[in-house]
Amino acid sequence: MKIKGYHGKILKIDLTTGKIEKIALKEEDLVKFVGGRGLGVKLLWDNLKKPGVDPLSPENPLIFMTGPFSGFSVPSASRTCVVTKSPITSPLRSPYPHASTVTYSNVGGFFGPELKMAGYDGIMITGKANELCYIVIEDDKVYIRDAKKFKGMRTDAFDKAFLKELGDRRFKTVYIGPAGENLVRYASILHTSARAAGRGGVGCVMGSKNLKAIAVKGSIQPDVANHKKFIAMVEKARLALKNSPNTKNWRDYGTAGYIVKSSDQGTETVRNFREGTFPEAYKIGAETARRDVWVRNIACMYCPLACKKSGRTKGKYGGIVHDGPEYETGTMLGSNLLISDMAGLLKIIYNVDDLGLDAISTGAVIGFLMEAYEKGIIDQKFLDGIDLKWGSVDATLAIIEKIAYRDGVGDLASKGVKVLSQKIGQGSEKFAIHVKGLELAAHNIQANPPRALCYATANRGGCHLNGDSVTMQNFRAMIDSTGVCFFAAMDSVYEEPLISLLSAITGIDYDKAEFLKAGERVFNLEKMFNYREGFRREDDWLPDRFFEDAFTIGPKKGAVLDRDKFREILTQYYKERGWDAQTTKPAEAKLKELGLDKIT
Repeated sequence: MKIKGYHGKILKIDLTTGKIEKIALKEEDLVKFVGGRGLGVKLLWDNLKKPGVDPLSPENPLIFMTGPFSGFSVPSASRTCVVTKSPITSPLRSPYPHASTVTYSNVGGFFGPELKMAGYDGIMITGKANELCYIVIEDDKVYIRDAKKFKGMRTDAFDKAFLKELGDRRFKTVYIGPAGENLVRYASILHTSARAAGRGGVGCVMGSKNLKAIAVKGSIQPDVANHKKFIAMVEKARLALKNSPNTKNWRDYGTAGYIVKSSDQGTETVRNFREGTFPEAYKIGAETARRDVWVRNIACMYCPLACKKSGRTKGKYGGIVHDGPEYETGTMLGSNLLISDMAGLLKIIYNVDDLGLDAISTGAVIGFLMEAYEKGIIDQKFLDGIDLKWGSVDATLAIIEKIAYRDGVGDLASKGVKVLSQKIGQGSEKFAIHVKGLELAAHNIQANPPRALCYATANRGGCHLNGDSVTMQNFRAMIDSTGVCFFAAMDSVYEEPLISLLSAITGIDYDKAEFLKAGERVFNLEKMFNYREGFRREDDWLPDRFFEDAFTIGPKKGAVLDRDKFREILTQYYKERGWDAQTTKPAEAKLKELGLDKIT
């Protein structure tokens, strides 16, 4: 290949037939879509030729993609992007009964770099195995093996048992828990027990293929185009991050540092998005965790940030802590549910990971049920006898088990807040917090219109990482395509070496304008996928809560979004995007500008 930094091929595995192929990637696609999220979406587009395919059918591909930085010693470049058609989203109106959005979910750690070192830029899995199975990849050797003995195993126990089965701890693995096996619509894919590709139901799609796990071990590294420049830019990036004050903050507090900060600013998700301030946030914040829980910082491959934390709690809910609290998990399963018991919160987070659930959607679903219960819309009988009151750790743990095993009320709850509210009715849709069917995250928006735009226009549904402006959305789409972590990439000291590294590795001459143009191309292809499925402007909207229920406490007391102003914000956004302001269809001129006009 003329382009460096890639192997130029992916593994394609059909679990129905057992056929394993090595598929060459088009150089044009590498130039236009880069890798990770971008290249994954292009492969999804190419392999789902028609709209309305059932996301849980064998036809829907499950794609694991690395980026051009993967497998190299680039700081904070360990991300793997999982791309598929979402099983949880849906439009308001569509001629296709199984219409849903594209989804992409990132996970850090070690799996992506190891996959790259095995000689592949990605894996695309189609079909459905007759029985539960796992895949082993060791350079050129690829096997599909029986996993029936692991059926039902939770992720923590499975992680240990699977490595023992493989007989070599050098294998890097991803897997699902009971929630994925049971097709919970917001099941996640886990890595190292605590890192998760959580959003959009990727674990549900993996479960639909009867695939429990993938293990990979490799010994190959692709070439770089300009080795001298690569070494210089790696060192520049390393020193820039090492000397940045932001790096110290990540090491000291991780994302949990924002739990108290966001509450103090009035932008936290509290009581099912009813408030923006949690008076007891300090009890579950980073300072408390650092003092009482954390004993170790944990880093992903080549990452100086070491933002993950581990430790131990004592008492009724005591045990090993290998995840959190982080901002999203601590807020969605803590502040959002009015839970301020640190040990109880960490037990909840542990169980959510152990069962293989997305913590964000799980917290949103439970918050919705707590509010419906409080309002008398549902009763204890509906909840299978669970007294699901705000702040109850035990009730929360009980409902999580129900959801993961789709037992009783958990069966309905496993489908997400959109389906729940449609079934319950009685005005509950006003506080069913989702966009396009995907639950919103830990950033509340009554006082934050830019983040409201972020949620409304995200191609995978209610995504907090989408970006608050067109430029930021394009930038983040490109970051997700390189394999670098957003936490490092959003530090301004990393921008110049980041773009220079991409040029040094690939041999393609990138500047900031070209970098953003590539991200814009990715974002528009995702939009084309969704438009083909039937998503229109009416789907880029928010629940009534944000326009009607003003905050009653905190520094943003009285804040609420204005419907008319938000419609104006959306119209201006579509114009800036070059999309039709009524339908949101990308204009032909925009598609031609991005080289997407001939994609069919």
